[in-house]
Amino acid sequence: MRRLDTITGGADRLRIGSWRGDPSVALLSPTPGVVPSPHGLARALAEARRRGYRSVLTPALTTAEQHPFEAAGFTVHERLHLLRHDLRHVPEPKAAGSRQRRGRNRDVTRVLAVDALAFDRFWRFDANGLADARTATPHARFRVATVGPTVVGYHVTGRAGSLGYLQRLAVHPDHHGHGIGTALVGDSLDWCRRKGCTSVLVNTQEANRRALSLYEHLGFRAEPSGLAVLERPLDDGPAG
Repeated sequence: MRRLDTITGGADRLRIGSWRGDPSVALLSPTPGVVPSPHGLARALAEARRRGYRSVLTPALTTAEQHPFEAAGFTVHERLHLLRHDLRHVPEPKAAGSRQRRGRNRDVTRVLAVDALAFDRFWRFDANGLADARTATPHARFRVATVGPTVVGYHVTGRAGSLGYLQRLAVHPDHHGHGIGTALVGDSLDWCRRKGCTSVLVNTQEANRRALSLYEHLGFRAEPSGLAVLERPLDDGPAG
């Protein structure tokens, strides 16, 4: 499966590729901190049509990042909570009965199996989604939790400057309630603090009450405005 390709033009840099390997749905991702122009978005949508996609999704965007996409005809697919941790109190990165180690390429198949059980079909990762999460920031940490030889959870955490991002956290449902999620979050926060981060961001679905409860219990606090994944069909003619 192909990774995201970059579409450039002027100051615009947008990445495009299939959403979770679905050949009918494109993921259109802006460069963080760069607001795409109407012309850049129109060009990217035209490219998505040329490739045969029937609809387009964005990654989770802030309110400010959403505006140009809304002007191009995108609407909200799903809203997400955005939470921040100030790194003052970091949980112990250990759980009785489990161990953590560096994630390796040979772990990918087992990690994706855990991910598929932890998330519904829309949100679960394929190999490309996991690879994109691991390379989304200049620096990243990929850790797996094991019980014996079995991978039962993992996290991917990124760092850009003084800001950390808990990109992904998943625990096998059979191992919920044993402190594995807490230990993985603790490892993520501890790594960010040691690397000089001043805070860490994480997002989660509004309907994912288990994840929200865990994050709030561990010291994350909701930001004033959340995030949203936007979508746009491609059967309604050119944008703009």
